[in-house]
Amino acid sequence: MLKLVALDLDGTLIGRDLEVSQRVRDAIARMQAAGIAGCLVTGRMYRAAVPFARELGFEAPIICYQGAAIIDPVSDEVLRHAALRNDVVRELVAVAEGDRMHLQLYRNDEYYTESRNRFSDMYAALAKMQPVVVPSLREAFAYSDATKAVVIADAGPAEAYAQALGKHFDGRAYVTRSLPEFVEVLDPGVDKGDALAFVAARLGVKKDEIVAIGDSWNDAPLLQAAGFGIAMGSAPPELRSVANAVVADVANDGVAEAIDTYVLGSAA
Repeated sequence: MLKLVALDLDGTLIGRDLEVSQRVRDAIARMQAAGIAGCLVTGRMYRAAVPFARELGFEAPIICYQGAAIIDPVSDEVLRHAALRNDVVRELVAVAEGDRMHLQLYRNDEYYTESRNRFSDMYAALAKMQPVVVPSLREAFAYSDATKAVVIADAGPAEAYAQALGKHFDGRAYVTRSLPEFVEVLDPGVDKGDALAFVAARLGVKKDEIVAIGDSWNDAPLLQAAGFGIAMGSAPPELRSVANAVVADVANDGVAEAIDTYVLGSAA
């Protein structure tokens, strides 16, 4: 008996139009009518994720910031927060500055950057949130941890930079990619799978009672933490290799296919 469906947001539940399709809404309604809860698991800030949870009637804790923060969407209570240490933050600022990469740092559900450019504008449009522009990230985070950090670049350079940062901060940070342009840097104990285990324990749900659906590199731990993992049709090989099934992409309502076929067992 399934009890929980853990859903990535961008590229899974919504496309770049930021809309949940009617077919997906209907499938989620059928899932909820069957007594199965939904849980959002995203790299987004809480403020950028909670409108979707409330729109869909999800009351399970939201896993945001790739798992660095877990927050109750009903009460806004922070249930868990694991920030990137200040020494790593300061080193990352220096590295990104030296490499002339666009960096954003997150604290208290706001994000900070030193300039507005096409990368910051792309992020702001997707998140529907505006940055706090500061003269110096070095100074703004001189004594502060960061919930997470994001480097934004074109997809090719982002792939290479993720590998470079992963080697540089080996063991001291978790480096992953969400959208092809986003390189995300977090506390080394953070990932979506660990966060899902926390939420499942809080809800009294066992691993084999969970289905997880995702589309990107950062969703591999999520799928592995569930009893049954589903990759979207746009997923890279690294995610497909750990998935139990693959469905259509977000443009073709893969979440609805996943719910009808693998959650409710009645393909529409």
